[in-house]
Amino acid sequence: MKKTYWVAIVAALMGAALNAAAAGPVPTGIKNVVLVHGAFADGSGWEAVAKILEKDGYTVSIAQPPETSYADDQKYTKAAIDVMGGPVVLVGHSYGGSIITEAGNDPNVAALVYIAAFALDEGESCASIETAVPQASKAFKPDSNGNWWIEQDHFVADFAADIPAAQAHFMAISQVPISTDSFTHKVTSPAWKNKPTFYMVASSDRSINPQQERMMAKRANAKTVEVNASHVAYMSHPKEAAKLIEGAASAHTNQ
Repeated sequence: MKKTYWVAIVAALMGAALNAAAAGPVPTGIKNVVLVHGAFADGSGWEAVAKILEKDGYTVSIAQPPETSYADDQKYTKAAIDVMGGPVVLVGHSYGGSIITEAGNDPNVAALVYIAAFALDEGESCASIETAVPQASKAFKPDSNGNWWIEQDHFVADFAADIPAAQAHFMAISQVPISTDSFTHKVTSPAWKNKPTFYMVASSDRSINPQQERMMAKRANAKTVEVNASHVAYMSHPKEAAKLIEGAASAHTNQ
């Protein structure tokens, strides 16, 4: 009887340990991460990064800004921050960088992470950065409704050259256009001037000139990593992206 009792106790303890291991480690710093997509994409592109973060013990919220106006995109991103109920690491890709540059002023944002993104200064817009040092792609075209698209025939080469071809093709035919208002809105209060900042440069980016990415990272005094990636570096290099995000989270403890 005693032997059976102790066998049951040991089995229960082993089961608890296995369950804890499956749940992932408990982060020692910020535990919440909000991911913000950029133009021509949606939140589903963050899936691989989100899975890594969740496996490592983080709580993730993926914002879905509609790209219909800068004000709308701020609204949806701030809602994703609010729902976390505590300090967050705020991450933006591409145009999502413009969004987090303002949304990052939220007191619950502890750190900013830019993935091949627009870390804009006061008075700058995505459009002005692209004009100053043009990107390689010439496939960005406006329509009659005030939106901008990437021509489908050039989408893979100019936006997502290093992910599986079928996945890139589906992104091309399901792309979310960005409004002229979102693309040309000028930032007024850059959060990176007051918040710890991290940046991933995509050295083979054809949508934002890598030279501009390096410039924006340097002036933001960002801890910077560089990967040989297309514009969708967070999709082609999810491990490296997650590592940078986790580094931002672990560098700052909850207050």
